Amino acid sequence: MKKEEGLLHQLTEMVKETKAGKLHWDVRCQTTEYNDPERKPVVEENGTLWTVDECYVSYYCEYKGKEFLMISYEMLHTAGPKIQTTNLIFLPPLGIRIFDINMLLPYAVEASQMLVYEVHMLWMTLLEAYKKNPEMIAFDAEERELKIEEG
Repeated sequence: MKKEEGLLHQLTEMVKETKAGKLHWDVRCQTTEYNDPERKPVVEENGTLWTVDECYVSYYCEYKGKEFLMISYEMLHTAGPKIQTTNLIFLPPLGIRIFDINMLLPYAVEASQMLVYEVHMLWMTLLEAYKKNPEMIAFDAEERELKIEEG
């Protein structure tokens, strides 16, 4: 079984166990989404100006007696009602919990639409679980600054 197929199956089970209150999570998030629009970078592609945001989320728990760590990354380009996203998923060693794309790239997992959907389902499940039972999830979100180098 490919790594991404195994991860998809594992995440599906983790979502079920989280909904059943059986898993405790440590979730860390850094995002630029809520920053002042004036502080966000803008790029031009084919005459369209896109505002750029990014979001990293680190998911950690003990699952079936083993430590599990996954980091997701989403880059959003927004131009009015148009949105384009790039999604990456990483399975780094436990010691690498740094939100740095260059450090994480060697641990990338192929991000099929189904896998990205399941990561999103995990995120939504964790947010809902946090509202109902906050002691199940250690949740930390902070602002991030995004700089795009030109040229």
